[in-house]
Amino acid sequence: MKKVVTFKVLLVLAIFGAMTSCKKSSSSKNSSRATGWNINDREGGFQYNTDFNEQETSPGLVFVEGGTFTKGRVQDDVMHDWNNTPTQQHVQSFYMDETEVTNIMYLEYLDWIKRVYPPTDENFRAIYHGALPDTLVWRNRLGYNEIMTENYLRHPGYAEYPVVGVSWIQAVEFANWRSDRVNEYNLEKAGYLKRDAKTLDVSAESNFNTDTYINAPTQTYGGNEEVINAEGRNRRNVRVDADGNESNIFATRETGIISPNYRLPTETEWEYAALGLSEIRSYNLYRGRKKYPWDGQYTRSGKRKVRGDQMANFKQGKGDYGGIAGWSDDGADITNAVKSYAANDYGLYDMAGNVAEWVADVYRPIVDDEFNDFNYYRGNVYTKNAINDDGTVKIVTPETIVYDTTSTGKLVARNLPGEILQVPVDENETYLRTNFDKSNEINFRDGDKRSSRYYESFNEEDENAKADSETRKMYNSPKHNVTRDSLGNIIREYDKANNRTSLINDEVRVYKGGSWKDREYWLDPAQRRYFPQDMATDYIGFRCAMSRVGSKSKSKTKTKG
Repeated sequence: MKKVVTFKVLLVLAIFGAMTSCKKSSSSKNSSRATGWNINDREGGFQYNTDFNEQETSPGLVFVEGGTFTKGRVQDDVMHDWNNTPTQQHVQSFYMDETEVTNIMYLEYLDWIKRVYPPTDENFRAIYHGALPDTLVWRNRLGYNEIMTENYLRHPGYAEYPVVGVSWIQAVEFANWRSDRVNEYNLEKAGYLKRDAKTLDVSAESNFNTDTYINAPTQTYGGNEEVINAEGRNRRNVRVDADGNESNIFATRETGIISPNYRLPTETEWEYAALGLSEIRSYNLYRGRKKYPWDGQYTRSGKRKVRGDQMANFKQGKGDYGGIAGWSDDGADITNAVKSYAANDYGLYDMAGNVAEWVADVYRPIVDDEFNDFNYYRGNVYTKNAINDDGTVKIVTPETIVYDTTSTGKLVARNLPGEILQVPVDENETYLRTNFDKSNEINFRDGDKRSSRYYESFNEEDENAKADSETRKMYNSPKHNVTRDSLGNIIREYDKANNRTSLINDEVRVYKGGSWKDREYWLDPAQRRYFPQDMATDYIGFRCAMSRVGSKSKSKTKTKG
């Protein structure tokens, strides 16, 4: 009996000690090591999410742990251009869409635009039309493809097929929209926004934008207090001091609730993710090199159960888009539903075949590892928030929507109502910096005047050099011009000069991966091609990525108090 009592006493003491330890740990966590002041005090003061564990995986994404790998062509070069010389690159951890963006995902985007910016309103017509995929990409002069032209985007039979006919610009705008919708939902769940405001209170004058919420939260939803700070809102986050003053009314970056933006993956990220190297890792090295997203040197499965089955959707030969019916068939002649083929070792589907995919980079024939081997990316254009005379940020209104006129004459909205107007960074941000010196760094050491083979520093102001500068550039591509007259009619002026030397310019983007229309050669993740950023095809789609914040690896265990 005595032993039992002793055991119970020890058990109570152990439990008490654990509770005390947790309490001390919690107290220590909420006490500043800089000042000793309390963090997250009920009376106000500095508020910070000290319970944050790691970034929550956003909808549709899978985690890709970063690392070092050999980027570039390590296999065949039947095109004889060798435009992806092998370089050692390091990629930070990131997230990537499990599948390509599908028709049903893109239709949700179009539905939202149609509800918020009705195309029946003359002011908004170009917004919806500018977001529509080009379904005419399916037409062929000597082929009958009207069934896809009329049905591919909208028919339920193609719901889970990858969306095509989307330009690089449209893909970027989709990613921006997706970022706002996910963060809007996160804030609603956390009690910072009115429940269901995202569907009941949204309009062209009243909607949510992540950057606006962070920089000017009172102007979110057009300043509608019923949505952003109302009685119907869950106010469990608000702090009230002894005088009745409220704080912590709006979520900030410090809460950890607002996720990074969805975006297009960089070329380096895409290639790293496509290779799926995790299975062949050996300590700090990768054993051998992979030709495809799956193991082996062939496009057919070697597994006993499915031996001989094609591992991807691609063109097997001239006039052979799927194989002989019922035998040796890859299951598709055009695109196929996502997840129809096995995922790679990161859990990513269709990283070869189905559709090729847009990535973020501006195309250049050579990737030079002398300049950067950490998160390599060409295409940086740095901007900042436009500021009004009174020091507030400039919010885009329905009357000040910013449109781009593409080379085809199509209008695409780049700044929608509710967003903060963006302008190029200036000398205030670049003066005496060593890491960047101007807003547009696309041409850094490649294609600009200083990198031209004809550049002479002592002759920079020579008038003759200015006169023929068009032909002295490294990338001397045609310059077509599209304008509109006072009635809105498109005026197209074609560049008919016969001294053009390239199709490469600052508006062509890289796309990766083979498609249903490509031969086996293009399934190699190292292959790279380019296409104008404002044009679309029937074989290029896209998927989104998201940067990871915090640790390189996902937490294996969680510390308990």
